[in-house]
Amino acid sequence: MIYPPAERRPVVDHLHGHAVPDPYRWLEDPDSPETRSWTAAQEELWREHAGTLPGRDLWRSRVAALTGAGTVGTPMWRGGSRFFLRRTAAQEHAVLYRTGPGGVEEALIDPMELDPSGLTTLDQWQPDLDGRLVAYQLSRSGDERSELRVMEVATRRVVDGPIDRCRYAPVAWLPDGKAFFYVRSRQVRLHRLGTPAEDDTVIMAEERSYGLGISYNGRWLTVSAMAGDGGNDLWLADLASSSPERPDLRVIQRAAGAVTAPAVGRDGRLYLLTTLDAPRGRLCVADPARPGPEHWVDLVEEDPEAVIGEFAIAGQSLLVGWTRHAVSEISVHDLATGGLRGLVPLPGLGSAGGMATRPEGGHEVWFTYTDSVTPSGVHRYDTRTGETSPWSAAPGAVEVPELEARQVVCASADGTPVRMVVLARPGSGPRPAILYGYGGFGLSLTPSYSSYILPWVEAGGVFALAQLRGGGEEGAAWHRDGMLERKQNVFDDFAAAAEKLVADGWTTPERLAACGESNGGLLVGAALTQRPDLFAAAVCSAPLLDMVRYERSGLGPAWRSEYGSADDPEQLGWLLGYSPYHRVTEGVDYPATLLTTFGGDSRVDPMHARKMCAALQAATSGPRPILLRHEGDVGHGSRSTGRAVGLAADMLAFLAAHTGLEAGT
Repeated sequence: MIYPPAERRPVVDHLHGHAVPDPYRWLEDPDSPETRSWTAAQEELWREHAGTLPGRDLWRSRVAALTGAGTVGTPMWRGGSRFFLRRTAAQEHAVLYRTGPGGVEEALIDPMELDPSGLTTLDQWQPDLDGRLVAYQLSRSGDERSELRVMEVATRRVVDGPIDRCRYAPVAWLPDGKAFFYVRSRQVRLHRLGTPAEDDTVIMAEERSYGLGISYNGRWLTVSAMAGDGGNDLWLADLASSSPERPDLRVIQRAAGAVTAPAVGRDGRLYLLTTLDAPRGRLCVADPARPGPEHWVDLVEEDPEAVIGEFAIAGQSLLVGWTRHAVSEISVHDLATGGLRGLVPLPGLGSAGGMATRPEGGHEVWFTYTDSVTPSGVHRYDTRTGETSPWSAAPGAVEVPELEARQVVCASADGTPVRMVVLARPGSGPRPAILYGYGGFGLSLTPSYSSYILPWVEAGGVFALAQLRGGGEEGAAWHRDGMLERKQNVFDDFAAAAEKLVADGWTTPERLAACGESNGGLLVGAALTQRPDLFAAAVCSAPLLDMVRYERSGLGPAWRSEYGSADDPEQLGWLLGYSPYHRVTEGVDYPATLLTTFGGDSRVDPMHARKMCAALQAATSGPRPILLRHEGDVGHGSRSTGRAVGLAADMLAFLAAHTGLEAGT
């Protein structure tokens, strides 16, 4: 394949005694004539190759059909009204609905109604405490730089905003519905309706990643902020004894190296879901007047094998959500003592979460459930009867293939047991396979319905999801073992999973593909450069790849606690040890690789994929293609359904073509 020319320039940085070459530095500037010309040529090359991919239309058709299941979210109850998100097969975006006391359902915010181009997304929403108003955030073209507005529910009239620089800002309403706390420009502020945003009172001026919470009655404000030690700092204010403009924020936790989520219950106790002295998590209670860790009392202790994730209170019952080796459980406890009463019946071995209750109390808890063949729906648990029942199914009917799910354990390079879930149709013998991973930020890969996975398995392929260190599947220690100086563990785990798939006869290196997105794109980049012999193909989507300069763009500065910083001599050594862009070696026969980027991505700069693409194209010695698929007007996260279907179909068609899988077979 003839690639567009990319000049290698003699750019070398001298950092802490390291000579760090960067021959494609010029590709960091997206607006330069050279970069524009090179990117356009790469897009043309991708289009030419995509046109030759067998079954591309079949892949798209099947992904679209399975996406037709749609989505539905758990309800949020406010003042007799129920708010929820739902997307049908006919809708490009999920719509925010409200069902009032009379049971009449109405659409409040439909992104397609606001912007028929499909480029506007609804990023966040939060009703006030009586359901009269809803604060919501919109962004356009995937940039996630949300603008916040306030709608009067009864009239659907916008009564405040837009307020800019509110990227996924949490909103905590005051009880009178006339003001709210929120985050703007990474500062906590108080906004009173009808006043200019520039006059808002700054509550916390230090620029950090904040979270906000408000108690059911609006009395207690909680503020959290990500800390550089991998945990969070926490404060609590009693708004009954201090003014909203100057809340008396008392420290709950600071510099503890732990993640803690606080909430004040209807019984007046402060509940704390924490990893402090409990890597898998425990639930504690305290008096809000004495919120420090020295006063915490265990209500639900740490489980040696399961990771605690959330809790909900319904009447005198306490429900606690867990993942046990990435499979969900919900336990029921006595609220006063924490004593175990039993388990919530779940439909299968899948993922349950998003537990919701009525703010005024009651005996009902709603939660979502999904597994590999079950589209996400909402279930209701009754604490009086102990019964679980379907409450709101996914809106679309789909036919899913028969498949088997197996949990497989392999040993990583240092002997650590690593689990993965292998999905396949009944049968035996090596088949084309995709190994998918993430391994970062404490996020867990749990069973879920996917219109991307199912077509591959239906066509006779194997799909494996590796639960790598760096994730949260086994708790905080599992996360720590895959970050900073231990990041190489993640890549070793992934290689071990690939070798296990081959050793157990699921596939061969000639039929195995690696796939990952964002931090998972970094994973794939590391797999390509460290073990190119293990894979025939790869998709590296919205990836981080130049780990020496990742801090200089996007949200990179916020990730130093995960990866480290090139400004620190020791940490630069860690980063150079695995940085995929810096490990590309001339003369290696690299797997067929598709790098995907998005023009509106404000999290991960597309420059990573551009530079890596140029480096791989210049270095590879084999005939397998290295290609760049660039898509404008979309970003890192939410996008229209049609765009998501097109991306998934192209990825599947590429991987199938280069591992030998035929669509629809």
